[in-house]
Amino acid sequence: MRSYLASSPDVIWKCMRRWVPILLICLLIAPLLAAQGTPSDDLIYDNVRRRLADDTDVKGGALDVTVTNGSIVLKGRVRDQKAKEKATRIAKKVKGVTTVENQLKLFSEN
Repeated sequence: MRSYLASSPDVIWKCMRRWVPILLICLLIAPLLAAQGTPSDDLIYDNVRRRLADDTDVKGGALDVTVTNGSIVLKGRVRDQKAKEKATRIAKKVKGVTTVENQLKLFSEN
């Protein structure tokens, strides 16, 4: 008859052989999945610039876009108030954008 204490290291070893690789895989995959959820500032910048430039009301090819940790600052000049407001809406819709500060001015302003 085997004693419980004598078989204890065998049981522990079997558990470790089974669970250690699983834990290691989880530790390696977790950062990859976390990074996948939030786009980089460079990607956000590219998406905002493209959408603003493609919009017929905003015509934002000449606008300055600054991105810091998902926070957007828009600078430059647009034709009218409608274009200014639409630029904010467009930027807010981009994945990863947390806030939009619209510093756009109208061409009619000094």
